[in-house]
Amino acid sequence: MRNLLARLRGDERVRFLIVGGINTVLGYGLFALFDLTVGRFVGYLACLFGAYAIATIVAFILHRRFTFQVGGTGSVVVDFLRFSIVYLVTLALNTIALPLLVELAHLTPLVAQAAITIVATALSYVGHKFFSFRRPTESTDSELADARNTVPAPENTRDPSSTVT
Repeated sequence: MRNLLARLRGDERVRFLIVGGINTVLGYGLFALFDLTVGRFVGYLACLFGAYAIATIVAFILHRRFTFQVGGTGSVVVDFLRFSIVYLVTLALNTIALPLLVELAHLTPLVAQAAITIVATALSYVGHKFFSFRRPTESTDSELADARNTVPAPENTRDPSSTVT
């Protein structure tokens, strides 16, 4: 059992699902809270934007430290900007899909947002893995160091005394 738990904890996809689950509950909970309290005054899209703003910051911290474990590497600012770009893409899709599902499919905002969350989760995993928290591999780092520390061989290494005349 211990080995299974260690293997699961070592799997980035499992960590993403755990953090994603926490963040989904937080983001959806904030959306529901905003929709049920101030939604009639500001509309469901404003509730969506407020929930995304808060959930994005929490998700960044959790994904950087726990999911992708890049806490001490790279630039926090660059990572946050890249992370925000991925979230802006999912927010843009959400901003288009939510009114379509509410106005055309006649779903309630809470049901529509729950459906959209499933798609947004898959998109965000791919974006964060390959863009937000991408790091060079160790072999790439060592290859670059080797390339910088070597002197290129001369192009013509032929011994002039061995020429045939």
